[in-house]
Amino acid sequence: MPRVAWATDLHLDHADAAARARFVDEASAAAPDALLLAGDVGTASTIGGHLETLERALACPIWLVLGNHDFYGSSIATVRAAMLARGGAARWLPAAGVVSLSPTTALLGHDGWGDARCGDYWGSSVLLNDFRFIEELAWLDRATLFPRLRALGDEAARYFARQLPAALERHERAIVVTHVPPFAEAAWHDGGMSDAEWLPYFACGAAGEALLEVMTARPDREALVLCGHTHGAGELQPLPNLRVLTGGAEYGAPRLQGVLDVA
Repeated sequence: MPRVAWATDLHLDHADAAARARFVDEASAAAPDALLLAGDVGTASTIGGHLETLERALACPIWLVLGNHDFYGSSIATVRAAMLARGGAARWLPAAGVVSLSPTTALLGHDGWGDARCGDYWGSSVLLNDFRFIEELAWLDRATLFPRLRALGDEAARYFARQLPAALERHERAIVVTHVPPFAEAAWHDGGMSDAEWLPYFACGAAGEALLEVMTARPDREALVLCGHTHGAGELQPLPNLRVLTGGAEYGAPRLQGVLDVA
């Protein structure tokens, strides 16, 4: 039975050499058949080097989506193009389509984005570093930023609406990796749901709608969503056949979230 380890929000730039080495040792000791990364490995200038370190240490494929921090210091388009161009064992899931982990379990994923559909976007006073350090989003007024965030959420929703049904045609279940929680109720922070100030940036509402539509239409299939972004751990079951695990994280202390046995 294949075993997959997963991690999220490693923020390896915020970890010292000893902490990074401990994470590599932890991942290696788990001896997984695949490692899944749900975003925020590093920043635009460092993610490639961090992935190379993991590739050298692990004898398994690494499947990842990108988080908002992975674009810091560059643009979404540039970092995604670099992920498409790189070789090695670490592969960007949106470009891979549907991956068969076993005859019965598929893997797919998309970066997702906090798409201003949840919470109180217009009343929020939150100003993320995204809006300073990501070219497509930098220094925009709120009215100009709004459709850009919505468009990023729409992109994720279209991907899941297309790829998840295809995965479930050939597999009994799917593991879905995304950085941003697809439901407000999965945007865990300090033991509860994030508040209206943060939810516009802590949930991808369009992706959640797409997942609900697909899984409601396929009650004979199951999907497990692995996500992060909020640094708060929690579990949500929005449908009997749809479960969402949100990984917790602490800056400077990268770790595995767990190891899953794949049927």
